[in-house]
Amino acid sequence: MEVLRDQARPERPGERETRCPSPPEGTVVTIGAYDGVHLGHRSVIRLVRQRAAERGLRSAVVTFDRHPASVVRPESAPRLLTDLEQKLELLADTGIDYCLVIAFDEARSRESAEDFVKEVLVDCLNAADVVVGEDFHFGHRRAGNVPLLRRLGGELGFEVDGIELVGAEGSPGGGQAPVSSTRIRRALVEGDLDLANRLLGRDYEVRGVVALGDKRGRELGFPTANVSVPGDILLPADGIYAGWFERPDGSVHASAISLGRRPTFYVESHVSLLEAHLLDFDGDLYGEHAKVRFVARLRDEVRFDSAEALVEQIGRDVEQARGLLRT
Repeated sequence: MEVLRDQARPERPGERETRCPSPPEGTVVTIGAYDGVHLGHRSVIRLVRQRAAERGLRSAVVTFDRHPASVVRPESAPRLLTDLEQKLELLADTGIDYCLVIAFDEARSRESAEDFVKEVLVDCLNAADVVVGEDFHFGHRRAGNVPLLRRLGGELGFEVDGIELVGAEGSPGGGQAPVSSTRIRRALVEGDLDLANRLLGRDYEVRGVVALGDKRGRELGFPTANVSVPGDILLPADGIYAGWFERPDGSVHASAISLGRRPTFYVESHVSLLEAHLLDFDGDLYGEHAKVRFVARLRDEVRFDSAEALVEQIGRDVEQARGLLRT
């Protein structure tokens, strides 16, 4: 996949330019935030690639360097399922030819739907076919929609397909609730990891840097890596999980993961802490960039009457995680 980056919408002509391929054969394009690159997203991309292959065109995704809501309505912007780096990795795995990353800033948020179509779809990507969900909206005040795209396509020479969103089984519509990033976020917040992972088509993953902690886990006999996750990334509901911990060298370690506020030791804590106990591992992880994948939710976080009772439960959690992960 070739990644094309729009640094920003120019304040003056020629100040900062978007690198555009404008392939002469044309492209089949889809557009969206693509947060999570879930089953619904991948279903759309499969259709894009199929149509491109049938017509001898290139395939392309247009996405954004941040969630548009973080600019348009920051007070209610959702926390993200993927940062930009992970989103691009997941998009690359789909086999798409191009990914155009739009820098979404105040200027871009004020751009009309018509200008966006002309600048991005026509001039930059030479779109021959645009494939989007039937509820797709874009442009200033979300004025753009599928009917507007069809009208502009008739004027500018591209076709438009507004497709039905897919259900949890990866097939269109029916009586199923559609797969969406919003639905996945809700499942994670409510502690329904099984549903979230099913809609994602993969284990939910967060990324961060291993930071110094209070070494409480080591004192209890279960040393942990404290992973500091950026605040704009969504963490699942507090609880104990089985999952995988990936280090920068690519090695992957089965882990029992604690996510919460450690009520046994602290009466009040305002921030949930992500701690991973790597099974059968002893080493220094401080400062490393880690990927933590959540495979199964084991239990809620609870307060124990003593450290000894907590240690006994952690031992059971570790063995349950080991069994689930089969290590």
